[in-house]
Amino acid sequence: MKKTKRILALLGAILLVAMYASTLFFALTDHSGTMDLLMASIACTIILPVLLYAYTLAYKVTHRDNEDDNNPRD
Repeated sequence: MKKTKRILALLGAILLVAMYASTLFFALTDHSGTMDLLMASIACTIILPVLLYAYTLAYKVTHRDNEDDNNPRD
């Protein structure tokens, strides 16, 4: 689970950096859709971490039984 969290966090960070880099690039090249890209970047800044958190929470809930089976009780 810890490795999965790290991979998802890294993936989320890469996606956010790519969004901001593309927004900056299009702003510097005077692209007509720059404001739309900025709004998408701001939305992804909020939505992406929430979705990643929801995924890890769902993973914990669905795999809770597997953790109980691996820990034998005396």
